[in-house]
Amino acid sequence: MPDTLGELSAVELSAAIRDKKVSAREALADHLERISEVNPAINAVVTLDPEGAQALALRADQLTASGAALPPLHGLPMTHKDTNNTAGMRTTQGSLALRDFVPAADDLIIARLKAAGVVSTGKSNVPEFGAGSHTFNDLFGTTTNPYAPTLSAGGSSGGVAAVVAARVQSIGDGSDMGGSLRIPASFCNVVGFRPSTAVIPMPSDANAYAWLGRTGPMARSVEDIALFMSVTAGKDPRVPHPAGLDPEVFRASLEADMRGVRIGWSRDFGIGVPVEAEILEHLERQLAVYEDLGAVVEEATPDFSEADLVFGNTRALDFAAGLGPILERAGHVIKPEVHWNVEKGFALTARDLIETAAARSRLELSVQDFFGRYDLFASPCAQVLPFDATLRYPSDIAGVPSETYLDWMRSACLLSATGLPVLSVPAGFSSTGLPIGLQLATNHYADMQLLRYGRAFEQQTGYAAVAPVMTAEAAPLTTVSA
Repeated sequence: MPDTLGELSAVELSAAIRDKKVSAREALADHLERISEVNPAINAVVTLDPEGAQALALRADQLTASGAALPPLHGLPMTHKDTNNTAGMRTTQGSLALRDFVPAADDLIIARLKAAGVVSTGKSNVPEFGAGSHTFNDLFGTTTNPYAPTLSAGGSSGGVAAVVAARVQSIGDGSDMGGSLRIPASFCNVVGFRPSTAVIPMPSDANAYAWLGRTGPMARSVEDIALFMSVTAGKDPRVPHPAGLDPEVFRASLEADMRGVRIGWSRDFGIGVPVEAEILEHLERQLAVYEDLGAVVEEATPDFSEADLVFGNTRALDFAAGLGPILERAGHVIKPEVHWNVEKGFALTARDLIETAAARSRLELSVQDFFGRYDLFASPCAQVLPFDATLRYPSDIAGVPSETYLDWMRSACLLSATGLPVLSVPAGFSSTGLPIGLQLATNHYADMQLLRYGRAFEQQTGYAAVAPVMTAEAAPLTTVSA
């Protein structure tokens, strides 16, 4: 066994627990000890329930001893993203407005993880209401990067990315509207997966038809991503979307033959999206991995010229629907970026919505034209390397000034606008040792094929196995305005 069980994959640790090589209580003790070791430096875990977790682990060990059939993630300890409701456990969404909120019910993704045997231990940090891809808030402070604890871990699933990278746990649940699984994955050298629409359903009283936001996993291997999906995917009657994908899909083989696979690569999405030069140079070298496996890599892109409009207006509408009521009650303690997005949503006119629907239709036609010629779209995941964690967001991207807190996230937001499944895989490190992620996308509901393509790259490179060197020293940080 390794020095910390957190170094094991979810596949390995769950097998060890099932085979009685490790007990659920031993796995939990290792998990809690690792949190105490690394959390002072990265501030990723913001709520912890060791007593409740110990009771769950004891019950898991009793189930093991009984000889009963064991669920797929039996005894696996896991903190959860603080935007995902956890019954009986504080869920704040990183906001002073919800500092004492304890939900009565689990969100669907949490309920399915618990049914799969997960031992819930606590919550990981998020930007307030998941707004933005840098994890800081006035309630818990800033989460930083295990590879460089004065720099950003990304967001909004930054706490999840940090604990997975720091070997606290092997997998974690996150969510992604504008890159919230993919950008922190890129920053923290882990895998982040945004599934197709409603593959993991997201029931909502405010808007059950919402399509832009997704829930999904982070892990250090594509194999663990598939395991996570196999227990969380599947139709829910409260969500009126197509049936999505049967969870059995994710239990199929991950082997892929890349010979003849056609990959379209874009540096700037065909619309001049600024990306730091070192990221582009590094990723273009990494594409040779696919060429060596027999794939054909060419410069090609769907037409993203209207994707900013689709994303911006849809996000604003969703923010207004979801967060408008809480702003009315407690807006004085909620950050300005959330106010801006909600106000933009309420200002949308009927003409704006008509134009957005038409632009989304044209974007879909372009996407289908692209996938009529190519199997995979590859692009930079993040436009910048991990940045100073005291900033609210980067003031410029490759010399181009930022006008809003979303500008540096466009590389992810543009793909969100398509609704496609998207994967970020570790693609190596900068000259200063900072992680860089490669963003991959396939056509709708080709999620398992996308995981196969990602695993083919992962098997040839093994970048996620490079662990951060962690110390327990806390980084003194003060979030400032950019």
